[in-house]
Amino acid sequence: MISIPTHTLNDGTTLPALGLGTWPMDDAQAEQAVRGALELGYRLVDTATNYRNETGVGRGVAGSGVPREEIVVTTKLPGRHHGYEETLASFEVSRARLGLDYVDLYLIHWPLPRVDKYVDSWKAMIKLREDGLVRSIGVSNFTAEHVERLEKETGVLPSVNQIELHPFFPQAELRAFHTGKGIVTESWSPLGRGTDLLDDPVIVEIAEAHGVTPGQVVLRWHVQLGAVPIPKSADPGRQRANLDVFGFELDPDRMAAIADRAHRRIGGDPEVHEEF
Repeated sequence: MISIPTHTLNDGTTLPALGLGTWPMDDAQAEQAVRGALELGYRLVDTATNYRNETGVGRGVAGSGVPREEIVVTTKLPGRHHGYEETLASFEVSRARLGLDYVDLYLIHWPLPRVDKYVDSWKAMIKLREDGLVRSIGVSNFTAEHVERLEKETGVLPSVNQIELHPFFPQAELRAFHTGKGIVTESWSPLGRGTDLLDDPVIVEIAEAHGVTPGQVVLRWHVQLGAVPIPKSADPGRQRANLDVFGFELDPDRMAAIADRAHRRIGGDPEVHEEF
């Protein structure tokens, strides 16, 4: 079984350096994928209300045989539940679906600045943490300005910001901001979903030089940036390969070459994207 390093978050809890994404699996797929991944050595699992697979993720956790305290389960608040009381209620529904006494990491999925209720939701998440129902609280798809507003209005910084991050969109400025604030960056779409990234000649050449796959090269790039990638896979062989990125190192020139490409988003712009 592969052992995974961890990051210590700004609240004192720990986060594995790589995890399993579960979008867009259904409950049955998520249950099988999560159980198998945990048996391989994964200890971080990522879901969300809007993925509609929290029940399956919870069953996978319960059926894995891995002690609950070793597993970091993440879920996310959907846009339609922004607001103080709405967040508290939404969390209870998520917790019930997951079948857990507590959630390890709870994130606001998107900021929805036009709706302008993310600070109210953040205050509710602070309460959930204080009540012991959540171990760590964070955000997803927040800009530096959104994070600064949370800090200004509540005095509490997120422990994590989960953002779109891959070699087409390396987010150097936002990652530097996170580092300055003691926030861990998590990477969604770490392998550039829907692009030809893994066929790129530069990445293929680096993979051949290290005797690994192109996917392993890109995940290693994330790890060396200090980001936490959460690649989705239901395939046991690919899950194992995705996890096996801690036995080699990329030199600075190759790290630079991986991100040396035209920048473009795959997903939405947090300033305007709305997902309810």
